[in-house]
Amino acid sequence: MKKTNRIFASLLLLASSGIALAQADKPAAHRPASQVADEWITHSETQLVAVVDAMPADKYSFAPTSGEFRGVRNFAKQVKHVAAVNYLCAAGILGERAPADAADERGPDSARTKAEIVKYLKDSFAYLHKAAATIDDKNVFEPISSPFGKGTQTRIGLAAAALAHSSNHYGQMVEYLRMNGIAPPASQ
Repeated sequence: MKKTNRIFASLLLLASSGIALAQADKPAAHRPASQVADEWITHSETQLVAVVDAMPADKYSFAPTSGEFRGVRNFAKQVKHVAAVNYLCAAGILGERAPADAADERGPDSARTKAEIVKYLKDSFAYLHKAAATIDDKNVFEPISSPFGKGTQTRIGLAAAALAHSSNHYGQMVEYLRMNGIAPPASQ
């Protein structure tokens, strides 16, 4: 996980640098790490919330069952899992204790309806935005305790982990939409 986070963090920084350099004739202005991380979080949030909103409430219990899909999370559990990991990463960045219902990466059992699950996801992104706002040029690569067990992590590494994880599940959720005859919002 650490190697993946470092690679993703490097790509995140390179991409943001490339965007700044691509702006024609004016010199690239310094952009704080918090701003870059927040923009990427917003992008991930926009994509994921659109997919989550597109799935009808009566399909939140959908999970493929044939082939190699046996035992996978249903749609609702996918969403709550993404949100729980967002909470864990944000808490790690902030040096706070993660909410108890996020510790097992499953999210709260009490969130059962589409509205409750969407709220949990949106709240997790709000917490991730709050955490990203604390990342600065001095602490971006500072070692901190990993919220995923022993060892250390960096703030940008945890932000990158949340984004990579979210993207992974975004792809799975898109497939769930398509299996239910729903075109993902990004493809329309």
